[in-house]
Amino acid sequence: MFRDKDWLLSPEAFPLKPETRALVLALGPALRAFQRACNDLYFESLGREELGWVSRLLDQGKPARVVELGRNQLWKNDLPAVLRPDLVLTDDGVIIAELDSVPGGIGLTAWLNETYSDLGQGVIGGRRGMIDGFASAFPAEDILVSRESAGYQPEMEWLTARLNERSPGPPRSVMNPWNLTPNELHGASIYRFFELFDLDQVDLSFEMLRMAERGDLRFTPPLKAFLEEKLWLALFWSPALQEWWSRALAEDHRALLQRCIPQGWVVDPTPLPPHAVLPGLDVHSWQEVKRFGGRQRELVLKISGFSEIGWGSRSVSIGHDLSQEEWGRALDEALAAFADHPYVLQRFHRAGMVVHPMWDDAKSAVVPMKSRVRLCPYFFAPSGTEDTELGGVLATVCPADKKILHGMKDAMMLPCV
Repeated sequence: MFRDKDWLLSPEAFPLKPETRALVLALGPALRAFQRACNDLYFESLGREELGWVSRLLDQGKPARVVELGRNQLWKNDLPAVLRPDLVLTDDGVIIAELDSVPGGIGLTAWLNETYSDLGQGVIGGRRGMIDGFASAFPAEDILVSRESAGYQPEMEWLTARLNERSPGPPRSVMNPWNLTPNELHGASIYRFFELFDLDQVDLSFEMLRMAERGDLRFTPPLKAFLEEKLWLALFWSPALQEWWSRALAEDHRALLQRCIPQGWVVDPTPLPPHAVLPGLDVHSWQEVKRFGGRQRELVLKISGFSEIGWGSRSVSIGHDLSQEEWGRALDEALAAFADHPYVLQRFHRAGMVVHPMWDDAKSAVVPMKSRVRLCPYFFAPSGTEDTELGGVLATVCPADKKILHGMKDAMMLPCV
């Protein structure tokens, strides 16, 4: 099931404090409202000159065909039905590192929930929370996995088998585009497990997209590359958009997002007027940011999206881990890439230190491991609603010396209780 995947084991699921669990639960509806507001802002910016910079920024570097797909009126109001934020667990809450609307790990988290639940541990979401959540959000969808996402095929096949056991309806399947013809897809509803920057590499993509535009094939999540950008987390802090967010978001949602979204900036090389500064950084130019000292460099630089290096940690630079010369080069690369692949800069928030039991093969014993943790809650939006259901929470429990928290062979992958 987990082909080419390896991680450390623990006899215990990862425990969340009651206040952390409550915070994670509250993020579901707040992030759903934020996604709706982002979608509305993009489309409104297409027709309002004073907001036009928003859509231009989000479409920057994308092929005309991808931009055209994002603006299609057939799915103008559609949002992703599963949303997974990556949360850094800090000493006083959580910080949102990014939002993923085409997330991996759904099958993995469902399997972990089943396994640890059968061991008598009260996992968040329950034994079937991930399966039931996926079924409520995607009542009849088959799953389409591209070559580029083939590493996730085994867990998607396991997930599909569980879904078919759950429902007496027509069986679902995991499909690969290179084994299909357009006729076999006519009238289908598809959960797409591929990224839009990979479209040129996806077999049958031209035919499938034409079918979707005719209404002969339905994709979810919708074909909106602009919604899959980390830029939104920086735009949430843009002074020019504060009035927009205050109108579009309920006060409690906005306050929660202000607590959990790190302050961020679009790395735009356009010179500022002489009297202006970068808000929060309090400098006039990126050249001054390049000269920041160690403490000032507690910042994270990453590509926004729509790139083969826009996922995982491959484009991430942590300022205070670099020399000033290395930091300057990283910023120069980001500034030079602006026209094709915008970058974002965010405040760095250190994950809190925890200790969790780990199975040590060499000692044949359980030992304590000092760790830092990333939490990935999976929120599902039941079909036809704006609600969210929390199916489960995946904890990536990394060695304490790691600053970038992601799945790795020396981390534990655990459900949360």
